[in-house]
Amino acid sequence: MRIAFVTGGGSGLGKSIAHRLAADGFSVAIADIDQSSAELVAKEIQEDGARALALRCDVSSLDSVKEAVATATERLKGGLDVLVNNAGFDEPEFFLQTDPELWDRLIAVNLKGVLNCTFAAAPLIAESCRESGYGRIINIASDAGRVGSLGEAVYAAAKGGVIAFTKAMARELARDKITVNAICPGPADTPMTDRIRSSALGDKLMARMADVTPLKRLALPEDVAGLVSYFARDEANFITAQVVSVSGGLTIPG
Repeated sequence: MRIAFVTGGGSGLGKSIAHRLAADGFSVAIADIDQSSAELVAKEIQEDGARALALRCDVSSLDSVKEAVATATERLKGGLDVLVNNAGFDEPEFFLQTDPELWDRLIAVNLKGVLNCTFAAAPLIAESCRESGYGRIINIASDAGRVGSLGEAVYAAAKGGVIAFTKAMARELARDKITVNAICPGPADTPMTDRIRSSALGDKLMARMADVTPLKRLALPEDVAGLVSYFARDEANFITAQVVSVSGGLTIPG
């Protein structure tokens, strides 16, 4: 049975991704800084008859990531086949009004977290892939990183870094037959969005985004999970270095 490691799997997009991969037959390691949330998701998956493991993991700490990855492979008794770099957060504010300490936190989680997890997990995926011919890294970036976003300058910069990193790693890991792709959700209906709506600027941004989206709604977690599921399939074994938006037409990159 293939094993997937999903960061930020305790809520929002990550929760939906974990459930979808479990339904697809994966054993799922649910890594989240909030272990209680991860445990709830793992319990739900187990009650559906699939294998899941909850792990506390702070993606901004390489030591925390290494420990979580090692525990996942030990307790799920196998190699590692799929990494989904999903953990992230945002606090919208106009850049010139932000606290530089917020920049550090945004970059540490949204960009460095992807670097840390890839650094820890990619060698294990490569080891499994050399035997099976199968390995996947799927990064959850953002359309903010493709086109920029009002009130999200540092978040957009971090996610733009994730997109560039995805392309670079797709080249570097091709020799190991690992595919590396990025998914760019538009604004999505998640707990993070609820937190964003708690500020006047955030609430205004979310309402505006839904209004100007051609399909007239925010993305749902399952919309993103469906594309993760596709990238994880055998049918996608010749697709790598790609960046795909899930935004209802809000952004139409050339």
